[in-house]
Amino acid sequence: MVEHNGVLYIGGIVPEDTSLDMSGQANDVLGQLARLLKTLGSDITNVLQVTIFMTNLKEKAEFNAAWKAHFAEAHLPARAAIGVADLGPSVKLEMTAIAAR
Repeated sequence: MVEHNGVLYIGGIVPEDTSLDMSGQANDVLGQLARLLKTLGSDITNVLQVTIFMTNLKEKAEFNAAWKAHFAEAHLPARAAIGVADLGPSVKLEMTAIAAR
C-alpha cells in the first residue's frame, strides 16, 4: 500500500484460501480489502477504483455475486476485470484498489 495526498493505492491482494471456488476467493479478497481499509482509517465506501485479474472470465458471474455483497449500489467503484493466464497455484483472482482515506 502506498498513500499520496489522502489516496490509498493498494496492490496485489490474493485469496488466503485458494481451495475455495471463485465466489469464496472473491469474498476472501474483498474481506481482506475491507479489513485493510479499516486499519488505514478508511472503509469500503471510499473505494474509487478496482482492477481484478481473473484466470477464468467465465467465472465472472460468481465474482459479481460476491462483489454485490460487499459494495452497496450507492458506493460502487469503477472497475475492470482482466483475464490472465496464471496467478499461481489455485489462485483464481488478484485485485488492486484505489481508495480515499
